[in-house]
Amino acid sequence: MLALGLFTLPSLSSAQQKEGPAPGLSQSQVPAAQPVQAPAPSAAVPSASAADAPTTLAEGRSLKSTSAVPRDMSPWSMFQSADVLVKAVMIGLAFASLVTWTIFIAKMIELSLAQRNLRAALGKIGEARSLAEAQFALGAKGSVLSSLLAAAMREARLSAGISSDAGIKERAASSFAEIARAEARRIRLGMGLLATIGATSPFVGLFGTVWGIMNSFIGISKSQTTNLAVVAPGIAEALLATALGLVAAIPAVIIYNHFARVTKGYLELVGRSSGAAGRLLSRDLDRTHVGGAHSRAAE
Repeated sequence: MLALGLFTLPSLSSAQQKEGPAPGLSQSQVPAAQPVQAPAPSAAVPSASAADAPTTLAEGRSLKSTSAVPRDMSPWSMFQSADVLVKAVMIGLAFASLVTWTIFIAKMIELSLAQRNLRAALGKIGEARSLAEAQFALGAKGSVLSSLLAAAMREARLSAGISSDAGIKERAASSFAEIARAEARRIRLGMGLLATIGATSPFVGLFGTVWGIMNSFIGISKSQTTNLAVVAPGIAEALLATALGLVAAIPAVIIYNHFARVTKGYLELVGRSSGAAGRLLSRDLDRTHVGGAHSRAAE
């Protein structure tokens, strides 16, 4: 009997499960089925969004830094994006270059005209026998030779009655030297500025370059990147100042050396003019003494 009861109880429970709850039990007393929970994701496997986040940020930062670089790397665009002090240096160097070429054009015209006029004047008085005849041959044109002849005639007039020809010639030579020095100062006007531009422009450009590179390094430290696309524009803008300094200095040095040679040749012509005026004065003095001797002999 006991064995028969043990075999019938499981069968009854299985039958009740198939038929449903007993009629005497309420729905709330029936235990609810437990939901099946999905296995939690392993912490060791990173998600796709978490893995791609640093790459996305790095790409965004790179694109942002690249977009800040000017696409047009022409000198004008580099000048516009340069620092204020570097811009001031570039403007000063451009102005110095403009001054250099202005002096070159003005001095070239001045020296060419002065040399041509002085050579023509020396040719006109080549056959003159006295100071008065030389002045008449030159006419009213104002030149350094006219000034020399006028100084000789003035000294001869002021020294009338003095028998010492050596003293008259010495005083006239002193006047000639003063006129020659004044002409040298006049013809060299502007050459000192050329020498200054040629000597200082490279250093001014170097100052702008150093300042621009300092700003570039500061920008690199702030952006925390060594990307060449970020570094190169700032360095290029800084080197543009050195390039402008050389552009201003090299022509200034060449033009200064050229004018030094041309001025030396012109001053040699002035020396020849001084010698011509001195010879005419000496002839007049000798002629005066000979005329005086003849008059005394006639008496």
